[in-house]
Amino acid sequence: MNGRGWTLLATSLGFGVVQLDVSVVNVAINPIGADLGGGVAALQWVVNAYTLVFAGLILTAGALGDRIGAKRVFVAGFAVFTLASAGCGLAPDLGVLITARAVQGVGAAVLVPCSLTLLNNAFPDAGERARAVGLWAAGASAALSAGPLLGGVLTATLGWRAIFFINAPIGLAGVLVTLRWAGETSRTAGRGIDLPGQVAAVVALSALAGAVIEGGQRGLADPLVLAAFAVAVLAGAAFWVIEARGSRPMLPLRLFRAPSFGAASAIGLLVNIAFYGLLFVLSLFFQRAQHHSALVTGLAFAPMTVAIIAANLVSGRLAQRLGIVVGAVLMGAGCAGLLGFGAAAPYGALVGQLVALGFGLGLVVPAMTSALLGGVARERSGVASGTLNTARQTGSVLGVALFGTLVAGPGSVVPGWHIALLISIGLLLMIMALSRGIGGSGRVPASSTPDRRNARAVHGDQ
Repeated sequence: MNGRGWTLLATSLGFGVVQLDVSVVNVAINPIGADLGGGVAALQWVVNAYTLVFAGLILTAGALGDRIGAKRVFVAGFAVFTLASAGCGLAPDLGVLITARAVQGVGAAVLVPCSLTLLNNAFPDAGERARAVGLWAAGASAALSAGPLLGGVLTATLGWRAIFFINAPIGLAGVLVTLRWAGETSRTAGRGIDLPGQVAAVVALSALAGAVIEGGQRGLADPLVLAAFAVAVLAGAAFWVIEARGSRPMLPLRLFRAPSFGAASAIGLLVNIAFYGLLFVLSLFFQRAQHHSALVTGLAFAPMTVAIIAANLVSGRLAQRLGIVVGAVLMGAGCAGLLGFGAAAPYGALVGQLVALGFGLGLVVPAMTSALLGGVARERSGVASGTLNTARQTGSVLGVALFGTLVAGPGSVVPGWHIALLISIGLLLMIMALSRGIGGSGRVPASSTPDRRNARAVHGDQ
């Protein structure tokens, strides 16, 4: 294998381990709670601390790689991620675990955009680059989909701490291969960092997630919860103003003038609210309502994992809008089918609905990604991909925060699960409505406007 092949391996390891940690923790949340204590709200923060920081920093991380070199930033991100993973595995209590998960998110936000920048640098030929990016994305998709199954197996055989320690050899290998084989990218000294926008984005997202999570425990009328909602609104408004008026915005708002771009971004947000919120709740349903072990819970998600990968393979045969509509219909049908079952439901009666959920997701994600990238000029694909990543990870944060509050009380797992299913059906209907904006001819061109500097910004996952 030549140097380019080793670079592909290193970047795939970086992207894959980031996506794995988005989903691997879900089946371990019950054992973590039993070992370290804490209620559902604390377990929500175990999941969300990682995703929240990941979502909040990814747009800026790409700019940092452009400014000082993607290779050195990628290596630093891998080192941070690996050390934070070890911190998670050694955590003596939930506070340390949640903090270490947030630091993991910092590393993840760096790894994703810089991994694709390194790939672009290693494969200058367009055809070879397309094949390399396809392998890079496929590996990450498989890691993301396999997370619940791998988490269940590791938790059952080695304990929940193993789901974090497994990152150590991957991280070490990634750092060594990158240092040996990857070439450094050129630096863009004028590539600015939108610090005010970055701060506003993190504050808005953190306050919103905190308000939803604590609202489930304290009640929505609690002064602290109301204050958090107010901070989220003010910070969100500040972010919008900063991005609209800034000379170097992290998120150029003019991109949303393209109908396909705006629709695809909204679909990414909504589909992740529904799917990852349900993934969190389903894990609690299997372990707390049906009293299954982490291993059995992980195995229960296996058909869904296979369905996601299978759908990814056939999604290219469908037109973008059709893929989104068919995928949303399948996911909605799966949710509707699950509504009829309670704690005594046999697994055989649930597996068909889980497959429908997974296959539907596997159709929606590639279609919305293609639609989003098709809505902007090619040289803006980096910022476009980063925007979709941010929207999707924000959706994951909100899904876990919202649906987790529904199952937080004693005896509320099954009723809360049913409410989450109804909300998901509503979100999927919204996705079908938004699909009408997919496939139009509107496209935001490259221009000499101030946000042109962002053309090389963030490259994220599809």
